[in-house]
Amino acid sequence: MPENTASSDNVDFNRMWWHSRRGMLELDNLLIPFIEEVYRDLPDEDKARYKKLLSCEDNDMFEWFMQRSRPEDPDLQRMVDMIVNRVQPD
Repeated sequence: MPENTASSDNVDFNRMWWHSRRGMLELDNLLIPFIEEVYRDLPDEDKARYKKLLSCEDNDMFEWFMQRSRPEDPDLQRMVDMIVNRVQPD
């Protein structure tokens, strides 16, 4: 992998890691381990979905992760399911 591509990937990861810190403990406990353990191995489409998820309001994400409601957007639902299934496998 060329050095500038690796550097760009690292910058992207660091940016996503900081955006994953939400200031709400419940969200931090789900998002930080997900980004540290899973994000780098995601296909680009799922990385884009994760970035889209981070643009959502904390209260909405909390409701989705606590399974009190579901996002209308199927891309967001895919990411919510992926994150929830990591901590609550079937």
